[in-house]
Amino acid sequence: MANIESPMAAKVFQILIKVGEAIAEDDEVIVLEALKMENPVYAPEGGVVKEIKVKEGQQVEEGDVLIVLE
Repeated sequence: MANIESPMAAKVFQILIKVGEAIAEDDEVIVLEALKMENPVYAPEGGVVKEIKVKEGQQVEEGDVLIVLE
């Protein structure tokens, strides 16, 4: 099981995956917005999305868990 964490303080702009979806390493999973720039977040490893812990529009801090993989 792995977690995908936020690399920065930002707002969740777009969630690109769904619970139950299989993803591969380096797939783009979430887009964060910080300082009017969109920043993609990529999966560090492959797996199946077990849980999405954030919603679009939510503010997150660096290190917050965004997605749980199994």
